Amino acid sequence: MTSGRSLELYFVDGKPDGMLTAEVFNWTGHVLRIPRTRLADGLRRDEAGQTGVYLLLGEDADGPLAYIGEAEDMARRLGQHAKEKDWWEVAILVTTTGDALHKAHVKYLESRLISTARAAAAMRLENGNQPSGASLNEAATANMESFLETLHMVLPAIRVDVFQTGRRSAQVQAQTNPERTVLDFKMQLPRVDVAALATLSAGEMIVRSGSRARGSWVGSANHSYAPLYAELLSSGVLQSEGEFAEFVEDYAFRSPSAAASIVAGRAANGRTKWKLPDGRTYADWEAEQISGATE
Repeated sequence: MTSGRSLELYFVDGKPDGMLTAEVFNWTGHVLRIPRTRLADGLRRDEAGQTGVYLLLGEDADGPLAYIGEAEDMARRLGQHAKEKDWWEVAILVTTTGDALHKAHVKYLESRLISTARAAAAMRLENGNQPSGASLNEAATANMESFLETLHMVLPAIRVDVFQTGRRSAQVQAQTNPERTVLDFKMQLPRVDVAALATLSAGEMIVRSGSRARGSWVGSANHSYAPLYAELLSSGVLQSEGEFAEFVEDYAFRSPSAAASIVAGRAANGRTKWKLPDGRTYADWEAEQISGATE
């Protein structure tokens, strides 16, 4: 059974979109989020002058953009970036209590974070070539991997999604979460030769590899799922096959309607489109679960 973790957020300015620190009990890491409008104040903090890795987040004319770097004095490095890069709006600084990271540590972390961000393909990176990282001994490598595991839990909690991806293996999800309910749903649009299978596991609707979606987005270009459909095509998760597009790998969506809309190529109500083998819709199944929980 997976153990819970406790995350402590401190809103330095008393505002949810202001300067923020994040720490996890029994984790040596420390995360500081600095809006660019508060950069001068943020860089005066002790942790900003420490050795660590950092992310710059913002957007340019082509959309969302990120940069990942490392420095032995992050305050000085971010001051340089403020002069040279005008697109970023938020800086995320990752350090440890007691300034325990050294140059080899942060070079390793930088390399791993860049490779993870590129694999996720959730946001463009301004970084050029993949850095080689640093050679650490076995114990140090294990420590850094453990550090990263917790960091990847913390960052999404403060709305940093650079490393998040919907790419999943439903089989792995079922095996690693045996205590969770796993259900298989099907969605069909016979008139356009669309047929998809999805597994509901750990709160995610995972559309399975081999599922057929509509070959193009035919809904409103302003719909919130239109960019996601285009992203899945460009990233190779969806492969165009003429009149339909095929999922070439499992992909997890945060809601049944998000999954149904991508499959349909337009806005769709996943609560009624996804059906269990016995014909019950997702909405029917959900109503039964809620009834059982409130009796």
